[in-house]
Amino acid sequence: MKIAFLLHNVYAVGGTVRTTLNLAAALVEHGGHEVEIVSMSRHREKPRFAVDPRISLVPLVDTRAGSADTLDAAYREPARDFPAAEKRYKQYTLLHDQRVRAYLEDRCTADVVVGTRPGINVYLALWGPRRALKIGQEHLRHDAHGKKLRDRLARHYRRLDALVTMTEADAAVYRSRMSLPGVRVLSVPNIVPPVTGPLCDGTSKIVAAAGRLAPGKRFDLLLEAFAEVAAEAPDWELRIYGGGAQEPRLRALVADLGLTGRVRLMGTVSPIEPEFARAALVVSASDAESFGMTLVEAMRCGTPVISTDAPLGPAEIITDGVDGRLVPVGDARALAEAMLELIGDPAGRARMGAAALASAHRYDPEPIVARYDSLFMELRASRRRRAWQKLCARTTNWARRKARSLRAARSGGPGGTSHDRRRSRAHGTAQPGRL
Repeated sequence: MKIAFLLHNVYAVGGTVRTTLNLAAALVEHGGHEVEIVSMSRHREKPRFAVDPRISLVPLVDTRAGSADTLDAAYREPARDFPAAEKRYKQYTLLHDQRVRAYLEDRCTADVVVGTRPGINVYLALWGPRRALKIGQEHLRHDAHGKKLRDRLARHYRRLDALVTMTEADAAVYRSRMSLPGVRVLSVPNIVPPVTGPLCDGTSKIVAAAGRLAPGKRFDLLLEAFAEVAAEAPDWELRIYGGGAQEPRLRALVADLGLTGRVRLMGTVSPIEPEFARAALVVSASDAESFGMTLVEAMRCGTPVISTDAPLGPAEIITDGVDGRLVPVGDARALAEAMLELIGDPAGRARMGAAALASAHRYDPEPIVARYDSLFMELRASRRRRAWQKLCARTTNWARRKARSLRAARSGGPGGTSHDRRRSRAHGTAQPGRL
């Protein structure tokens, strides 16, 4: 079976890039599939992450300075089909619209096409090949999207065959809040491959954290909590890995809290697993997580993890008190107490690290590939039934709109029902045609 992934930019660094490459390689290795990754943009010669040589890369728009694409008139026009409410909208152009449509309608020979972000899923819904299964992945949370985007997605996602979220909690939200007749909505977690290097031995005095230096990751809260830890465990240090717009603010906060020399901002490091293996604890203070990739990466190293019980991912990854700790969101004191508890209990850290390593096997490539293979088979077998469900839903919606239109016409046209007119007269409001 041939599978195509539509990715924002395979040449960039990011969680979705990494997880897509992991899944693509596993589908080749363990599923025997042919896989290509279609990159909406290309801003450099080679991808930053290693790409399995068996995977084909298909870049659509070359955004490098001076490229022929940047001189195309369509490149200077804003996108018309990519949703304006999507946060990546400014990175899409009319040329992207044209190239994606041409690929999907004319060049795509895949049996399964997988979109990997909301705007790309809209492209897939609009132009995906009729013969191919169309699967949208949601690497963010339903509630992370604004209302305008959710309304747009609700219209387009009905054309997909399936919608895959990273957690069951998020799948439940989609099932309850977005009517998608004939669309299979389910969760399949990310693949997190086993590490090949040394595992955590628990002897260091390092607390590690990683992620984009962005407000939602709450590194400010982590620094506040670590200030309490530093006062009671003066020989421990905190290392934060990642880059982002908040770096100057966080550096200033380190100084303000008197943590200079005790906290190090390490910048972006890839792969991150060797750094997690060197740490005695890995901590996440996020307000929200669609999955919690860094938590599983740390658990793969046998490193105990502490996380805020953020919606939606951590509670599906961590069993509190067994393979990690969960603390309330936004509670710096609880975060500090959890760190101090484990810092003072080397034997407990060792037990928790061993349990974390065992628990992380849930994210091995083989079981995740098996779940996708099962999904592909199910979608193929149910295609006619789901098409009938979609047709019935469209017919029902059309009938309801028609009925509302007829009721409005009988009661005086677009001015509303007789009840509306009585209510308007009671409030002294003129109706159309009665001025």
